[in-house]
Amino acid sequence: MGGRNSPLRLREADRVEIISIMDNSIDLLLSSQREEVKPLRDWVKKENRHPIAEHGFSMLIRVYDGDESHNILFDTGISPRGVVMNARRMGVNLSDIECIVLSHGHYDHFTGLPAVVKAIKKSELPIMIHKDMFKKRGVERANGTIREYPMFPLEDAVRPAKYIDTKEPHLIAKGLVLITGEIPRVTPFELGYPQHKAFVNGKWEPDPWLWDERALVINVRRKGLIILSGCSHAGIINTVLHSQRLTSIENIYAILGGLHLSGKNLEERITQTVEELKKIRPRIIVPSHCTGWRACYAIYEAMPDAFVWSSVGNFYIL
Repeated sequence: MGGRNSPLRLREADRVEIISIMDNSIDLLLSSQREEVKPLRDWVKKENRHPIAEHGFSMLIRVYDGDESHNILFDTGISPRGVVMNARRMGVNLSDIECIVLSHGHYDHFTGLPAVVKAIKKSELPIMIHKDMFKKRGVERANGTIREYPMFPLEDAVRPAKYIDTKEPHLIAKGLVLITGEIPRVTPFELGYPQHKAFVNGKWEPDPWLWDERALVINVRRKGLIILSGCSHAGIINTVLHSQRLTSIENIYAILGGLHLSGKNLEERITQTVEELKKIRPRIIVPSHCTGWRACYAIYEAMPDAFVWSSVGNFYIL
C-alpha cells in the first residue's frame, strides 16, 4: 500500500460487473440503449416478487482478471433486511461476497449490515470501516434542535465478521479494488453539509466534513477508472481528483453512486459540479441515491450520452 503522494499499484481488471442491490428508485420498465446496462427484467431469469426501493444504497461489485474474480459488497441499505430481501428476489447469492466496504457512518448505508453478515455465513468476513463511523451523529433541524441518527453497530453485532479500520488508502480483492481512504477537500465549492453534527466531549459540534467517507476505485484495462461513491459528502469532484492522484490515472471511465446534490443548501452546487464533470468526461455516469432529481436532470442535459438512470436491479457490465 502506498501513501497519498505516491501512486498505488492498483492492478488492471479485465471487466467489472455491478448490480444495484438497493437504491432510492426502481423502474421495471427502464430501457437503455447502452450495451453496458441491463435493466432488471433483462437479466433475472425467474422472479416471484420484485425487489423494492428505499432511501438507502448498496451495490454488489464483481471484478475479474482472467480466471480470477472477487465479490465486494459496497454498503448495506437503510432497512434491517432490505438488501437481503432484494438479493434473494434477484437471485443474487450473498455467500459469494468476500468483503464488505462501508462508505461512511450514516444509517442509510449501514443498517442492513447485521442481516447481510448473517446471510453471507463466513467466519471473520472483513468489513472495511473508518473509526469515525462510531461517532454519535445527528442533523440540526430548522429550530436548532438535533435529530439523532441511529448508532453504527458495534463489532459484537456482526460477529464472526471482523471490522478493519482503513483511514488510509487500502487495496482489497488482491489489488484489484482501491478504497480511497480519507478524501482531501480541495475544491472551493464542495464544502460539506453544515447541518451535520457529532456529539463530542458532551456536546453537539459541527460535523460537515464526514472524514470517514471513502469511495471505491477500479482500473479497467484500456478503459480507465471506475469510481463508486456512497454519498459524496466529500464532493464527487474531490473524489475524482483524489482517485486520479492516488493512481496516477487521468481517464475516468465511469462514475456510479450518490452525489449528494439534493436539498436546498446542496442544490446550489449543481451548476459547478456539472461543469467540472463535463471536463472529466466520463463515458458513463449513474447518479444514484442522494443525488436528487434536479441534479440528475442537469447531468442528463449536459451529458446525455453518458447519463444512465439509476434503478434497483440495474446490471452494469463495464
